[in-house]
Amino acid sequence: MKKRIIYQIDSFTKEKFKGNPAGVVVNAEGLNDNEMQQIARELNNSETAFLFPPDSNDCDGVIRYFTPNTEVPICGHATIAAMYAKAIEEKLDSCILRFKTKVGILPFEIIRENEDYQVLMTQGNFELSPVFNDSVTQKMLTALGLEKADTDRKCPIQIASTGHSKVMIGIKSRTKLNDLTPNYPDLANLSKEINCNGYFVFTFDSNDPDILTYGRMFAPGIGINEDPVTGNANGPLGGYLVQNKIVDFDENEFVFNGKQGEKIDRPGVIKVKVAIEDNKPKLIQIKGNAVVVFKTEIEI
Repeated sequence: MKKRIIYQIDSFTKEKFKGNPAGVVVNAEGLNDNEMQQIARELNNSETAFLFPPDSNDCDGVIRYFTPNTEVPICGHATIAAMYAKAIEEKLDSCILRFKTKVGILPFEIIRENEDYQVLMTQGNFELSPVFNDSVTQKMLTALGLEKADTDRKCPIQIASTGHSKVMIGIKSRTKLNDLTPNYPDLANLSKEINCNGYFVFTFDSNDPDILTYGRMFAPGIGINEDPVTGNANGPLGGYLVQNKIVDFDENEFVFNGKQGEKIDRPGVIKVKVAIEDNKPKLIQIKGNAVVVFKTEIEI
């Protein structure tokens, strides 16, 4: 039996019970896959992160992510939470830590300021899939409760990924966004057909000059009907907007804030930075706040 230190942290917010909650086990060494899955199921967050010591000389540690029913390769809000928990637990100064994930070794920057921390996460390589055909598009819109007329004509419906793919669906109205009541079984079934579990519906309909997009993310195929604030949706969204030339950007960088979670009363804001080379996304980073909700121990 060993005591495991567990944090519950809300990411992309400084207000408890807002943003996106994640579990973090800061001393996961020795846990097997079944035990990690059981802990993730017990905490019942969309993701729980498990931190391990480095397994090679080229990283500072290993991080793994579990939903209540499966392991996923990478997770934005759980990374923010994990690095925030590690910074608090070890009283870190500003630093960059290189962690091994299922999508490669990624640098995570911990920024210490005013006795608190922010986390800047570098995401995996950006990829953009072809636009869906009319048949699949119509199935998707129907399952989401959308008409073709609701969609934003300048936004093609396609998969974008920085390691954990999401379908990008741009629509015209924030009211429509917040009124969506998707058919979750149909979305889950469609996920098997398109080999993508997440559907990120977003809009530019914003009355806040600091917020470019509002979004909602549905992933019933992996047991998450709606995720509050999704790093692996807003980050790829930045690459999608640049590569499709949907937004204006300078030669080197595109930066914006995306807000999510409004409908389910867990609002949070993600800052997205896209480094650009030859008019294409070269590097995508997300930055966010976090707050501890509780810390506990279990013996396992």
